[in-house]
Amino acid sequence: MFPRGTPWRIKVGVITTGDTGLDMGDFFATATQFPVVLFTFPLVVVIGYWLFAALTGLGGDLFGAAGTDASDGAGDTGGAGGFAGLLAALGLGGVPVTVVFSCVIAVAWFVALVGTAATAHPLARIGVLVLALWAGWQATWLLARLLRRVPGFAAMARNADLVGLLCEVRVRCSATEFGQGLVSLPDGGTALLDIRADGEEGAEPLPPGTTVLIYDYDPEGDFYRVAPAGAAADPLG
Repeated sequence: MFPRGTPWRIKVGVITTGDTGLDMGDFFATATQFPVVLFTFPLVVVIGYWLFAALTGLGGDLFGAAGTDASDGAGDTGGAGGFAGLLAALGLGGVPVTVVFSCVIAVAWFVALVGTAATAHPLARIGVLVLALWAGWQATWLLARLLRRVPGFAAMARNADLVGLLCEVRVRCSATEFGQGLVSLPDGGTALLDIRADGEEGAEPLPPGTTVLIYDYDPEGDFYRVAPAGAAADPLG
């Protein structure tokens, strides 16, 4: 790319080689052009999310989040509906949705950035968009296949298998407000589930830290119904 032995000089905001400079302003200008701009702002959100997860520890719970059943890496759509079924059909089931989106967006952004910098014709850039989406999906598909083989990332069934387990509320929920709860799995892992409280409309929401009992699974909404655990949370009283 550059002649061997060419001196490199780095300045604030500018990387130069010899008399040729690559202004960071050009980088940001490219990152805001079509089609890479379609992935630039989602990438900012992804980075912000993972920084937040690292600071709060939420990411550790989400890594154990339930996904669709995928025993052989192809993604089994049986018993999974809606968005989870779509991910399984694409071969991306069995790993947390946050990991799927993060990988797709990161890879697609990089491919789109390189393609945007290398092309200028509108039709060519549409091709870059298609290539970026394909590359993001392909890379994530390969990653999902690897993660499904790692203990702790294996998908668990989002159905009646979890009914009857105790769950700790992490994000408050009510009869009309969805929340999230952390459940301990029989294999020692944990999973963050979408939950909704039992009760009448207008009832007091269940605050974070409350121990609840999972008593039903709604396949249409892909969430679990919970109720205060009561004595079940402390059998010894």
